[in-house]
Amino acid sequence: MRYALVPLLLAVAAASGNAFAADAYPAKPMRWVIPYPPGGPVDVVARPVAQKLTEAWGQPIVLDARPGAGTIIGSEMVAKSAPDGYTLLLTSAGHAVVPSIYSKLPFDTAKDFTPLSQFVSGPFILAVHPSVPVKTVRELIAFAKPRAGQILYASAGTGSVNHMSGELFKTMARIDIVHVPYKGGAPATIDLVGGHVAMMFHSIVGVFPYVKTGRLRALAVTTPKRSVLVPDIPNMAEAGLPGFEVETWYGALGPAGLPRDIVDKLSREFDRILKLPEMSERFHRQGVEPTGGAPEHFGARIASDIAKWAKVAKESGARAD
Repeated sequence: MRYALVPLLLAVAAASGNAFAADAYPAKPMRWVIPYPPGGPVDVVARPVAQKLTEAWGQPIVLDARPGAGTIIGSEMVAKSAPDGYTLLLTSAGHAVVPSIYSKLPFDTAKDFTPLSQFVSGPFILAVHPSVPVKTVRELIAFAKPRAGQILYASAGTGSVNHMSGELFKTMARIDIVHVPYKGGAPATIDLVGGHVAMMFHSIVGVFPYVKTGRLRALAVTTPKRSVLVPDIPNMAEAGLPGFEVETWYGALGPAGLPRDIVDKLSREFDRILKLPEMSERFHRQGVEPTGGAPEHFGARIASDIAKWAKVAKESGARAD
């Protein structure tokens, strides 16, 4: 009898220990790895969420920018970290592009991360320099067709969603435009405004200030419906290319094997923070909408995007190595 009870007692003790660990989490500072340079859109979205979480849980959060190799350096750090909830990855929709354009990765994008929360989402704007004599997407396609290899489009870097949006546009419109990668969205925008490149798919916050002053021309937003943030700009279907859809997002992931109770605790708190009116107002100013939702929904979104960009990469021949 005494020996038969030992496994049961050990199981009860282990369960109690896990519950205690979850209740005590977090018991020390957390690190959020951002695989982009400081000051970029992921950093801007992560900071207010981190501040609110620190206020709620009483533990500091260190934002650790680890740019390089198309987000691979920072992502690898998290993929290989201990699954204890103290090291998270704060990344963008470009996370789902990486497996399609790199032949070798030190991690499995689909299997080595635990989705936690999609913080925000939003459309891109297809913007052109005013010297390009077009006012609609339909006119841009007609203008580009006889000018194969002459029209340059900018991106925030090879493998970015800006880049792959251009590749998707190229294949759907059956035109030959040339990709010009930059080291971030800011220098790409500067060259677009300067007329060194003709066009770019970029975030609302990145290009709309220049649209309002006439230094850029907005042709369409890339979501299926018009954006409530810029309701006067048509969507791609209205502007001349039905079926073209791109939505960017920023969110949090942990390493694979993160305990379910910690996943749930983080997800619930992220949802609470994202629903705060002040956060909604703040994100709207940045051209994005708070999203939140269950980790499973975020995981499904990532899986869908991985499949989408794999198809685009195959059709366009886009590679990073």
